[in-house]
Amino acid sequence: MSDARPRVLVVDDHPLFRFGLCAVLAAEPSVELVGEAATGAEAIATARELTPDVVVMDVHLPDMTGIDAARAIVGERVDTGVLVLTMFNDSESVFAAMRAGARGYLLKGSGQDEIVRAVHAVGRGEAIFGPDIATRVLGFFNAGPELAGPVFPELTAREREVLALIANGVSNPGIASKLSLSPKTVRNHVSSIFTKLHVADRAQAIVRARKAGLGDGE
Repeated sequence: MSDARPRVLVVDDHPLFRFGLCAVLAAEPSVELVGEAATGAEAIATARELTPDVVVMDVHLPDMTGIDAARAIVGERVDTGVLVLTMFNDSESVFAAMRAGARGYLLKGSGQDEIVRAVHAVGRGEAIFGPDIATRVLGFFNAGPELAGPVFPELTAREREVLALIANGVSNPGIASKLSLSPKTVRNHVSSIFTKLHVADRAQAIVRARKAGLGDGE
């Protein structure tokens, strides 16, 4: 990116949050808001068309994860920087985003000034993390290499919880009850699990999960 204002694409499936973030960025004179998208497919297509400098992306999207969308966007145009802005603060999501090529990771609830600063940093090619995320990243590297990785590292911690319950034969309503989630959220997690594990249905997911040691195998 040159010294010009970073051109930004906002991707979030929550209309009110997306509207608010777009309003903040549109009012910021040092940033040029060029577009918005509500799904991963829209994000990929819009990024391809508009070639933004920075894509501000949520992890949770209705058709794919923001991490998968980020990987596709960066794969097509390495000069585009992805700034993840999400509610997910688990280590798996953070490191999956990094592996996908994201340059920044902030939690929703970050201040407007912090978001704008992060947009500029990512636009300059820098890596930036919110305070909580930076502590998590440093903790990971300070812990040493002896820690074993989780089963199915491509899944988030919540998705592994859901998969373990699937492996035990728990239905979607049962999962929603056990984890205090809405039925829609459970359906989204299940769909994301199937996509990441490349399985076609619940039966295949159960087989893979039990082979990996999840579930009680009964």
